[in-house]
Amino acid sequence: MLNSQSPMPLYHQLADILLAGIRAGDYPPDTRIPSEHSLAAAYGIGRPTVRQAIDLLVRKRILVRKRGSGTYVLTRQKEINLFSLAGTTSAFHREGTSVILHILQKTRLRAIGSDPENPFSGQSAYFLSRLTRVETSPVLIEDIYLHAGIFTGIDAIDLEGQSLSRIVDERYFMRPVSGRQTFRIGYVEGSKAVDLAVSSTTPILLVKRFLHFPQAENVIYSELYCRTDQFVFSQTIGGMTDD
Repeated sequence: MLNSQSPMPLYHQLADILLAGIRAGDYPPDTRIPSEHSLAAAYGIGRPTVRQAIDLLVRKRILVRKRGSGTYVLTRQKEINLFSLAGTTSAFHREGTSVILHILQKTRLRAIGSDPENPFSGQSAYFLSRLTRVETSPVLIEDIYLHAGIFTGIDAIDLEGQSLSRIVDERYFMRPVSGRQTFRIGYVEGSKAVDLAVSSTTPILLVKRFLHFPQAENVIYSELYCRTDQFVFSQTIGGMTDD
């Protein structure tokens, strides 16, 4: 029950009670919580106080209001650590999410045009593009560039449905030791928009990733185009995870 003598505001106490009930499973995802009127009567407080408590949980993306229907527990999006040195596929698997990998452009050696952010700019590098799906929904596209001298022969390996990090580990006996990546909001058009099932006006998360190995820095460079309507993509601060 609420404690009127506590220094914590009543609305905050009620928000904590509701949150505890959500975490305990009393209010499963997509179910409606009691109405403001019911909560006010149950806890002996005014509706403005109840409304403050609900507003707090809405701002925290725990609850969502649906016009004319009520307030519901929001289904929590799975969070994918986008900078796992074990690879993008492993990041999904850690969340218990199975993915389907599809090669959009097979691995081939190609000359890289002028691009100040691409470490292979003006050189040759192996390039491939692949699409990650969760069930039938496209989630992200990765354009991947690999060091031509270090990954000789990788264009002869069928990467359809396979983890690239596992191939690098098992075939080339290499594991990344560090890296960095940048984030920005971007847009895609043409074939990329079709493959991601978005329009040219849909904002997507554009990530540029640089992986460093004992042999050299920037051995693998990737550009990731991520839809954010199904997953929350994150990066752990203070360290990077690896298996």
